[in-house]
Amino acid sequence: MKQQDTGADAFAPFQKALTQGWTQAMEAFQKAAGPGGSAAFDVGGTPLWQLPQMAQFPGAAAMPELPKFSIDPEQLQSIQQQYLSDATDLWRRGFGARPEGDKRFAAEAWGSNPLAAFSAAVYLLNGRTMMRMAEAIDADDKTKARLRFAVEQWMAAASPSNSLAFNAEAQKKAIDTQGESIAKGIQNLLHDMKQGHVSMTDESAFEVGRNVATTEGAVVFENDYFQLLEYKPLTAKVYERPFLLVPPCINKFYILDLQPDNSLIRYANEQGHRVFVVSWRNPDESLAQATWDDYIENAAIKAIHTVQEISGSKQINALGFCVGGTILSTALAVLAARGEKPAASVTLLTTFLDFSDTGILDIFVDEPMVAYREMQLGKGGLLPGGDLASTFSFLRPNDLVWNYVVGNYLKGETPPAFDLLYWNSDATNLPGPFYAWYLRNTYHENKLAKPNALTVCGEKVDLGKIDIPAYIYGSREDHIVPIGGAYTSTQLLTGKKRFVMGASGHIAGVINPPAKNKRSHWLREDGKFPKTQPEWLAGAQERPGSWWTDWAQWLKGHAGKQIPAPKGYGNGKAYKAIEPAPGRYVKAKA
Repeated sequence: MKQQDTGADAFAPFQKALTQGWTQAMEAFQKAAGPGGSAAFDVGGTPLWQLPQMAQFPGAAAMPELPKFSIDPEQLQSIQQQYLSDATDLWRRGFGARPEGDKRFAAEAWGSNPLAAFSAAVYLLNGRTMMRMAEAIDADDKTKARLRFAVEQWMAAASPSNSLAFNAEAQKKAIDTQGESIAKGIQNLLHDMKQGHVSMTDESAFEVGRNVATTEGAVVFENDYFQLLEYKPLTAKVYERPFLLVPPCINKFYILDLQPDNSLIRYANEQGHRVFVVSWRNPDESLAQATWDDYIENAAIKAIHTVQEISGSKQINALGFCVGGTILSTALAVLAARGEKPAASVTLLTTFLDFSDTGILDIFVDEPMVAYREMQLGKGGLLPGGDLASTFSFLRPNDLVWNYVVGNYLKGETPPAFDLLYWNSDATNLPGPFYAWYLRNTYHENKLAKPNALTVCGEKVDLGKIDIPAYIYGSREDHIVPIGGAYTSTQLLTGKKRFVMGASGHIAGVINPPAKNKRSHWLREDGKFPKTQPEWLAGAQERPGSWWTDWAQWLKGHAGKQIPAPKGYGNGKAYKAIEPAPGRYVKAKA
């Protein structure tokens, strides 16, 4: 660039690039849409969303052609006009443009670096435009949701904040530290490559059994699928009906026992319950053939019967969290079909029983995907825990992926110690046949919600036979089990029900101890359960603070009389303490 070039001359290449970029994008869209706007988008003649047909895989049946989509030319023209208007405004401001409304570009360093600020502003404009185009697509709901998700993923990955060449904040830190931040970033990258995942927290700060999962207890039973933990009573008397917690098997149980001040397990202990918890084994090759039936019969049902035998109580109270709630409910339905009624009450936390509203996860599930997973894992094998962890992280890519890429590698920062994120990084494998069955029969075909549509452990499953009191909890901002999906359990279970909606998401909404006095929850006292959650909410009242206190009061009403707390673990000769809680199963790494 010559010394005498004006600001407008310096900006000309960027203006030309914007114009050319839009022109090329429009040509691609117009070619894809065709004269009538009806053809599928394609790259080199191949539909953008076209995946290899399952018939290409040995022994697989042909799958139906995936859906196509189009865009109305008039809407495309409107989007183009808006883009050109916004781009003209950017051109007018030149290097004085500032990226606004996005925390990734909020640091002062972005405002003091004109080139970085301009690149971020252009990026945000392009992102808004791409999302408008995705919204304008004429297609079925799932295809539109998939397109939106693809655009969101692409935009998250393409952010200039992810590149040291454009991240003004990382550049400033490199200068201020005389390159030390870059050296540290390289060390962090090598460390994360070695451990196999991006660090979300300082994992060296935690150890299971030392400063997380520390509530005192013992393992009183174990088999190939789980260890049963019994916790030391914290009260002189306990309720006669013991309390069994079934956590999700896709995560480790200590989300319910992170720290003493936010442990649901300890809280239940303090309320006078004799507490038992299923600690799932982290599957290895010895469980590569394990099925859904195995987990119901040899884990959930076995845990229920073992707690009955240890306590001497005919009935227990049970809680299931997320997939643990689905497993527990299936087990109770199987036992009901056998004429057994072992539970006096059931609590379901962020649980799917009816999978008709699975939110963003629905975009991943269709016949080709399910058939592929069945071919890959249905006869045996393991689904690596890292695969599941990555899927859930990319549901919120900016917060749970790229935020750490930028901090760890570009800025050379060590993420702070955070127990919840340590737990989140402690992945769990799943047996392939278990996963393939679960995927098809729940997420894809929603058979669990249909009476007698499934046979599990030799019994027809009818959730309507679970005619016991049920406490059902859903989180308002949950992206894994949307609040509407959690609410649908009220339409399936036939006993007396109580539904509560908590603020926040899948984990933070559940792990909300009363002492913190955070968030709020909603209850409806008229006993009515209309068909949809919005209808229920219209008659509900907001209450400040945690839902735990309401639940604790409800649970006491089903716990029976109080008896002296047991002096030891287990039950004499039949069940003895095997090892201290949290046991060795939870410490196994994926």
